[in-house]
Amino acid sequence: MEDREKVILVGLNIDKDEEDFRHSMDELSGLAEADYFDVVAVMTQNAAAANKSTYIGSGKAEELKNAVESLEVDTVIFDETLSPMMIRNLSNILGIPVMDRTGLILDIFARRANTREAKLQVESARLEYMLPRLVGLRTKLGRQGGASGSMSNKGLGEKKIELDRRYIEKRKVELSKELERIRHERSTQRARRVANNEMKCALVGYTNAGKSSLMNRLLKYSDRDDSVFEEDMLFATLDTTVRKISYMNMRPFLLSDTVGFIDELPHTLVKAFRSTLEEVVYSDVLLIMIDYSDEAYKKHLSVTEETLTEIGAGDISRIYVYNKADKVIESGKEVGSNNKLPYVNGDSIYMSVKTGEGIPELIQLIEKKRNENESEKTFLIPYKDGRALEEIMRTGKVQEINHKEDGTYIKVICNNAISGKYSKYIIS
Repeated sequence: MEDREKVILVGLNIDKDEEDFRHSMDELSGLAEADYFDVVAVMTQNAAAANKSTYIGSGKAEELKNAVESLEVDTVIFDETLSPMMIRNLSNILGIPVMDRTGLILDIFARRANTREAKLQVESARLEYMLPRLVGLRTKLGRQGGASGSMSNKGLGEKKIELDRRYIEKRKVELSKELERIRHERSTQRARRVANNEMKCALVGYTNAGKSSLMNRLLKYSDRDDSVFEEDMLFATLDTTVRKISYMNMRPFLLSDTVGFIDELPHTLVKAFRSTLEEVVYSDVLLIMIDYSDEAYKKHLSVTEETLTEIGAGDISRIYVYNKADKVIESGKEVGSNNKLPYVNGDSIYMSVKTGEGIPELIQLIEKKRNENESEKTFLIPYKDGRALEEIMRTGKVQEINHKEDGTYIKVICNNAISGKYSKYIIS
C-alpha cells in the first residue's frame, strides 16, 4: 500500500439542514478514504454565503493554515466545487495543494478506470475540469518543493500554462473522436442484442449500494463463473458489464451493471460517460439498488432518480431493490408487516443480497415486468420463413404449436416488439 497523504476536510454549510450537512461531510470522508487519503481533521463552518475569494473567508483560511502547519497536512479537500480563483488563492495561502469535491471524485475515477474506454472517459472529464484551473493546478504540480518553491517557480509555471492549455484543447478533440468511435461500437453491440429481443435490465443506484454484489449473486445462481469486481468502497468499479442471467425455469434476460451515482456527480463525468450510461437508457427495466441500512437512503434514492432523469431514463419501468434489509431488522427496526425477509410491496422488494434472501422473489418481479409488456398471440408462419419461427420460439413462451399444410400454427406469449415485427403472420 502506498503512503497515504494526510488531509484536512473542510465544509461550509450555507443552506443545508444539520443532518444533510453531516451526511455530506461523512460522504466526503468516505470519498477521501476511497482515494487512499488519511483524514486527520475535519473543519466546518456555518455561513450565509461563500466568500468569493477564498470560499471560507480570510479568518477561517488563517485558522486552516495553522491547522495545516501543526498537523503537517499534505492536502486540503473542500466539500463543494471551488472556482479556479478560490483554488488559486487558497493554495497560495496554505502553501499546499487544494482539492474540491469534484476533483476528488475525478481522482477516484482515474484510479478505478481499467478498460481503455473508462480511461478515455475519465481523461476527457479531467481535462474538462482542469482547463479553467491551470494556474491552481500548476501550484499543485510543484508541491514537492514546498510553498516557497512553488512561489519561486511561479514565472516558469505561468509560461507553461499556455502550452498546457493548447495541449488540453488538442487532446480533448482527440478524445472526443475516440469516444465517439467507441460509442458507435457500443451502439452496434446494443443493436445486436435488440435484434435478439432479449429482455434488458440495468442495475442502477447510489455508489456502494450493492449492484455488483447482486450481479454476482445472480451469476452464481446461473452457474456462471464470470463474476464482476466487488468491494465495500465508493466507486469500486466503473466498467460496464453485461451478463446473461438464467434462473431455474425462468426465461433468461440480460443484466448490465454500470457506474454508481453520487450527490453532485460532476457534469463532466456524466458527459464523458455518455456511451456507458446509454446501457441504462436502452433498458427495458431498471433495478434501482438502495442501501436500506444507510440512514440517508431516501436522499440517495432522490439523487438516483434525478440522475436517471438527467440522462434520459426517467420513464423506464422500475423495480426498487432495498438491499441490506437484514441489517435494518438486526438494528431493531421493522420491515414490512411480519418483519421477515423478503418483503415485497408492489414494485419494491426488501431483501439481502449477502444472504440471498429475496433472490427468487426478485426474479419473479422481473418476470412480472416482462409479462406486462407481453400478450398471447397466434401466428401462422410459412415454412419458408424458418427464421421467424425460430425467433418467436426463442423469445416467447410457446403455449401450443401445430405443423399443418399451409405452415406452422404457434400460440405464444411474446413481447410487443415481436408482435409488431411479425404482425403480418398474426391470425388472432
